[in-house]
Amino acid sequence: MKQTKLESYKGLLDCAQIAEGINASNANARRLATDAQTLLDAGSYATAASLAALAIEESGKASILRAIVLTVDDKALKLEWRRYRSHTSKNCHWIFADLVAKGAKHLSDLRPIYDDASDHPNVLDQVKQLGFYTDCLGAGAHWSVPADVIDVELATALVNSAKLFSQRSPVTEREIQLWVEHLKPVWNKDFQGMKQALVNCYSAMQVEGFQDEGHNKMEEFVLGPR
Repeated sequence: MKQTKLESYKGLLDCAQIAEGINASNANARRLATDAQTLLDAGSYATAASLAALAIEESGKASILRAIVLTVDDKALKLEWRRYRSHTSKNCHWIFADLVAKGAKHLSDLRPIYDDASDHPNVLDQVKQLGFYTDCLGAGAHWSVPADVIDVELATALVNSAKLFSQRSPVTEREIQLWVEHLKPVWNKDFQGMKQALVNCYSAMQVEGFQDEGHNKMEEFVLGPR
């Protein structure tokens, strides 16, 4: 019988491939966010919300790809590819805008994004499903209809978040090489070392013209005010 299912790749990727994957996912996130805005403007709130959720997921691939290039063994590589293809692993950053609105300014303020005890990734995934499909829910066998459960406020908030996350600049192979050079020696080994490595990587990016000269913005964000 002829094989029809596409085989998912689960191996190593070099820096050029990582950069290509990040740029592809970011471009696709922009496409989805733009389409979500079009639907929102047309009053199709449920579909706009679900498409925005997909855009947020797509934008979440970048951080996982950056983790893939830092893996040092098969177990870690397998875990990261599993995260890459998990809806909830890719959407956990969707509460970022809300955290910033509440005063988050530093890396430590964003801990709720990666809190394993939090259900916010599942909440967004459920909203996405509710915006696309009808379903029979609860002990009372209630029928959920997309147009009835997704309102303009929720759709607008999700579309705005999707647009925010899709505005990232393209990355180059050299930028990923600098990322690996600074982060790989301390990745998942030393949290303080990882924070300093982020600062050092940003500084190296400034030297090579990938970030603006002057104050190291990563230093204050990661290490906090001094």
